Amino acid sequence: MGKLLILIRHGKSDVPNLGQKDIDRELNHRGHSDAPRMGRKLAEMDLKPDLVVSSPSIRTTQTTEYICEQISYPVDKVDFQEDIYEASVRTLLRLVNELDNSLQTVFIVGHNPGFTYFSEYLTGKEIGNIPTCGVVELAFEVDDWALVSQNTASLKHFIYPKMFLNGEEGE
Repeated sequence: MGKLLILIRHGKSDVPNLGQKDIDRELNHRGHSDAPRMGRKLAEMDLKPDLVVSSPSIRTTQTTEYICEQISYPVDKVDFQEDIYEASVRTLLRLVNELDNSLQTVFIVGHNPGFTYFSEYLTGKEIGNIPTCGVVELAFEVDDWALVSQNTASLKHFIYPKMFLNGEEGE
């Protein structure tokens, strides 16, 4: 059967205001339109998570809420994990390796540069940069999350809002 891991970078946010903590930044106008759009794309792709895990930052929480609304996943079932905020490849790998094997499809909503580095680590492919609200779908030919490691993923999809804009304002 294999496992599916969907990495979703939070939507676009503004630079922090003077004295504002990075973790408290909210989505900006574009983030508020991109996140539901990408949630609809995930629904169209028929990707249904067994679990959604998210960074607790304001912008990831807002992105997660939009995505969950579009894919009909209950927000109160989201697992918010502080480790995802500013996570390294090692931290993200540990999180994935510790997932329960009853879970087939897991969404993680978080941040760059960690998500781009993690995607490249898992696939062995150069992705360069996951834009805001970008989605990376990774497939693994294993039935045990603990076996996920370097170069074990195949890149199924890499999508981002600008691909679907039809002449609207882009990144």
